[in-house]
Amino acid sequence: MYGVTITEIIEKMGLKNMTPEMDTDKIVVSHPDVNRPALQLTGFFEHFDNERVQIIGYVEQAYLNTLPSERKQVIYDRLLSSQIPCLIYSRAMEPDEDMLARADYYGVPCLVSNKSTSDLMAEIIRWLNVKLAPCISIHGVLVDVFGEGVLIMGESGIGKSEAALELIKRGHRLVTDDVVELRKVSDETLVGSAPDITRHFIELRGIGIIDVKTLFGVESVKDSQQIDMVIKLEDWNKDKEYDRLGLEDQYTEFLGNRVVCHSIPIRPGRNLAIIVESAAVNHRQKKMGYNAAKELYNRVQANLTRQGI
Repeated sequence: MYGVTITEIIEKMGLKNMTPEMDTDKIVVSHPDVNRPALQLTGFFEHFDNERVQIIGYVEQAYLNTLPSERKQVIYDRLLSSQIPCLIYSRAMEPDEDMLARADYYGVPCLVSNKSTSDLMAEIIRWLNVKLAPCISIHGVLVDVFGEGVLIMGESGIGKSEAALELIKRGHRLVTDDVVELRKVSDETLVGSAPDITRHFIELRGIGIIDVKTLFGVESVKDSQQIDMVIKLEDWNKDKEYDRLGLEDQYTEFLGNRVVCHSIPIRPGRNLAIIVESAAVNHRQKKMGYNAAKELYNRVQANLTRQGI
C-alpha cells in the first residue's frame, strides 16, 4: 500500500497549517479512512484507530468547550500521545492554545478546513481511497473513447500506439501510452493513469517520441480514466476461431476486478481506430440496455417461429 504525506493532504484539501514548524513531508498516512474521536475525547480509547486522520467537528469542539482546563489537558495528552498522523478541525474552527502546545510537543500537525465536517470527511476518504488503492503497472495504451476507458493491449510493435494516435486525431483523448498504472478504487472500479515521467508522450517506432499535449492541444489528453473495457490486439491466425456474434461477453481480470475483453485479430488494411470506436459505442449501448447481438438472435428466432421451423 502506498503512503500519502500530510503535506499532500494539506495541498489537496486547501488546509491551514496551525503548526507550520513541523516537517509534514515526513509524516505519512497509509490508511484511507478517517476518524472522529468523539469517544476518545470522553476517555474511551479501546479499539481506537490511531493510524487514521482524525477530524474534530462541531460536536467534538462543543463538547471540549464544556470541559474544565485540567480535564482538557489530560484528554489532549492521551489523544496526541497515541501517535495519530494529524488532527483536522472542520468549519474553520481553530485549536486552543493547550491543544497547540501539546501538538507541538508530540509532533502532531494541527490543520484547519473551511468545509463542513461531512463534506471534509467524504472528500478526504474519496481522495485517499484513490491514492492508497492497490496498484499495478501493465504494458498497454489507455484511451478515453466517447467517455469509455479503453485499454489497448498486445505484443510490442503490434500497433497499439498507432491506433491511439489515430483515435487522438479523431477527437478522443490519450491517458497513457506504453505503461498503465492500474488502481483498484473499489470492487467494481479500476482507474488507469500514466507514470509522471511518460505522461502525455507516445512512442512511435521509426519516428520517436511525440508530445501529444503539445501537438494536439490540452483537449487531447486526460490524467486518469476508469477502465471500462480491454481490447487485445493479436496477429491474425487462420486456424483460430474468433467470436463473430458477441452474444456472451468475455472478461479479463486485474487486481480481482473483471473487465470486458475483446480479442481483435490484426490483418493489413484493418482500420483499428474505427474498430475501437465501434467497440466502445457498442459497449456503451450494452450498458444502456441494448445488445445488438441479442436483437439479431431474437429476430432470427422470431423468423424461424413464423416459418414453423
